[in-house]
Amino acid sequence: MNREPGDEREFLEAYKPKDYPSIALTADLVVFAVAGGVLHAAMVRRGGHPFKDALALPGGFVGPHESAEQAAYRELAEETGLDLGGLPVHVEQLATYSDPGRDPRMRVVSVAHLSLLATDGQSLPDLSAGSDAAAAAWHPVHDVLHGTDLAFDHTTILRNGLDRLAGKIEYTTVAARMLPEEFTMTQLRTVYEAVWNTTLAAGNFTRKMLPQLQDTGRKSKASIGAPAALFTATDRYIHPPLAKPASK
Repeated sequence: MNREPGDEREFLEAYKPKDYPSIALTADLVVFAVAGGVLHAAMVRRGGHPFKDALALPGGFVGPHESAEQAAYRELAEETGLDLGGLPVHVEQLATYSDPGRDPRMRVVSVAHLSLLATDGQSLPDLSAGSDAAAAAWHPVHDVLHGTDLAFDHTTILRNGLDRLAGKIEYTTVAARMLPEEFTMTQLRTVYEAVWNTTLAAGNFTRKMLPQLQDTGRKSKASIGAPAALFTATDRYIHPPLAKPASK
């Protein structure tokens, strides 16, 4: 059946969006990084209502001329000072959250994104609060999930982000996205231990991961102990997958 251009034009001219319920769109971010053997997430302290003074994930409303991903990058920069466009980072869409009661203001649907930030394992990028955030800081993820109520449904989003990452590192090398391009086996194992909140046997981990990595032939410049081999990650799947042990 052929559609006449005039028919569609007339339909669109007569269409009234206000006849339908208004739904707002937001973008939220779960930004993970590892330092000191601990998995951290970037969080803000809300400066206004609703949930004033509560901890929350960075994020905000999607503008009329931007995508959810563009809004996620913008809101993160505005609320924490982190510019994902200028940092070594892996970003993927996590999930869409659409429970009608998730925001007390109105019907708000959120597109959440998972971001993995590469660090040296020792320090984290500085955060600076801006926009409507009263404060911005890194928080240990496992501590937050076991004792802190976040604003909106952000506890659920944070837990989903952790579950996504904890599951993916069983069968992919995505954990290496949280390290410099070249890393030692100990650095990689530390990421696994931080995400899984457990301790892994060094020998077993090395035997399992060696086939998934590329040896650069270079050594780390260690201030203490012998220099360690440096590796880069491949895109190979880990098969059979690593088995996640019980948490601490």
